[in-house]
Amino acid sequence: MNKKNSESELSNFLIKPDSKVNLKKLQTDYTGKLQKEQSKIELDQLHLRMSKLQYKLHAEKKQALLIVLQAMDAGGKDGTIRDVMHGFNPQGCKVSAFRAPHQEELDHDYLWRIHNEIPSKGEIGIFNRSHYGDVLIVRIHNLVPKNQWSKRYSHINDFEKMLSDEGVKILKFFLHISKNEQKKRLEQRIANPTKHWKIDEADFEERKFWDRYMKAYEEVFEKCSTPWAPWHVVPSDKKWYRNLIVAKIITKTLEDMKLKFPKSKIGKDRIENLKL
Repeated sequence: MNKKNSESELSNFLIKPDSKVNLKKLQTDYTGKLQKEQSKIELDQLHLRMSKLQYKLHAEKKQALLIVLQAMDAGGKDGTIRDVMHGFNPQGCKVSAFRAPHQEELDHDYLWRIHNEIPSKGEIGIFNRSHYGDVLIVRIHNLVPKNQWSKRYSHINDFEKMLSDEGVKILKFFLHISKNEQKKRLEQRIANPTKHWKIDEADFEERKFWDRYMKAYEEVFEKCSTPWAPWHVVPSDKKWYRNLIVAKIITKTLEDMKLKFPKSKIGKDRIENLKL
C-alpha cells in the first residue's frame, strides 16, 4: 500500500470534530484488504521507524506525545501496549493505568491525578484508561449528578488544548470490539488457567451496561474529538489489525511533529577535532 492510500485508510478511523457518531455502524471486524502475515512485516517496519522517531523526540526535548487508550473490558488495551509500544525505548516511555481513584485523588479535582501523569517534554506517555472515565463510568453508575459530569466535556477540551499549546501532542484511541467478541475473550479467560488472574467479576457486571456505555462513548467522541486532540475509533476484533492501525497512526503523528535534532553545544569544528 502506497503512502497516499495508507493515509486515506487511516482517515477512515478519525472522528472529525462536531460529527455525529453511531458505533453500531462502525465495523469492529474490519481488516480491509490486508492479510495477517503481511501485517506482521509492516508492524516490524513500523517498530523500527517508531524507535528512530522517539530517539529524535528525546533529543529535541521540545515536545511530548500522549497516547490515550480506551476500550470496553477485554477490549485490548494491555495487548496494544505490549504489541505496539514495544517499539519504544522504555527509558523515555511511561505507562499510567487509571483505576478507581483513592482518597487523596478524591480530595482533589478529577483532573488532578491526570495532570500528574502527563509526559515531560521529550517523552511519550501512554494512558491505560484516562480522564474520560469521569464522563463514562461516573455517568453510567450515577456517581456524580448529571449537572456535574455534563460540564466535564468542556473542562476536558480546555485541559487538552492547554496541553497542546504547551507542546503535548495528544492521540486518543477507542479500541472498538463487538459485544460477541468481548464474550469470547471473557470466556477464554475462564477456560485458560494462566488468564485467571485477569478475571474480575466487575468486568462481567459492567457487560450488562453495554448499550449505555456505547451511548456514553458516542457522546464523548462527538463532544471531545478536536483538532488538537482527535479521537480514533479502531476496529479491534482482529488484534493484528488493531495493532497495525494504531502503530501507523502513532508513526504518522510523530512524523508530522517535524522533530529535529538540536544543534551541537560545542560546534561541528570542535567535534571533528576531538581526540581521545
